[in-house]
Amino acid sequence: MLHRTIKDTSIPALGLGTFQLPDDTAREITAAALSAGYRHIDTAQIYRNEEGVGTAIKNAGIARDQVFLTTKVWREHLSKRDFLPSVEESLRKLKTDHVDLLLIHWPNPSVAIPEYMDQLMEAQRKGYTQHIGVSNHPTALLDQVLATGADIITNQVEYHPLINQTKLYSYLREKGITLTAYSPIAQGKVLGHAILQGIAEKYGKNEVQVSLRWLIQQEGVLAIPRTSKAERLASNIDIFDFELTQEEVSQIDQLKQENTRVVNPSFAPDWDTI
Repeated sequence: MLHRTIKDTSIPALGLGTFQLPDDTAREITAAALSAGYRHIDTAQIYRNEEGVGTAIKNAGIARDQVFLTTKVWREHLSKRDFLPSVEESLRKLKTDHVDLLLIHWPNPSVAIPEYMDQLMEAQRKGYTQHIGVSNHPTALLDQVLATGADIITNQVEYHPLINQTKLYSYLREKGITLTAYSPIAQGKVLGHAILQGIAEKYGKNEVQVSLRWLIQQEGVLAIPRTSKAERLASNIDIFDFELTQEEVSQIDQLKQENTRVVNPSFAPDWDTI
């Protein structure tokens, strides 16, 4: 397993996402993932599966400090009044006294960035989380986030071969901040893609594995593919026995011209344009 070292913390480059997994399913998949060798688990308040994830980690027989655990504060909990109580509730559900990474899930225009970042930093000061970061923040909002002095380690955003995130990725590299890729296979849209298929056949892999390999070969990128099927866990993590050539990387890079975004709720911020 490839790791990224960030702020003296070793983080597995590939983790398990649990978006849209019901609590029971999240418990089963998290348990299966830990058994398969995963040590990076991502959840969120709005997923309503923190209890399942926490139960699986607690029962796994693995030391807590061997599992990198992320959760996210929902946009309706960003005010000073609601922020810390919501984090405390998350910790109770997760059956732990801290997470390794706490993120702002989505920005909320009704709460000023300095207000919610102050609360995020306070959660870190209280020991509720080791590291802090944001999710779904374009560069214009990241400027405001960094102006607060917050030492964020990642921005978790949609990133896969079919979306153009060049501006955001370049910004994060310049600032020394990692990009954590959610929906890293475009919710299945990479399947059947001719270029990805052709490369996959060369290595005896599939389009999903090639897409994930493309991601983790990039400097400063983490990926958290989600699955509800235990048999896919082994396949998703089986990407460390081959390496894409520069020509193949360039071929995949061209797919971003499609600029397909699969997660774009009504409350999304103004995304970066290229």
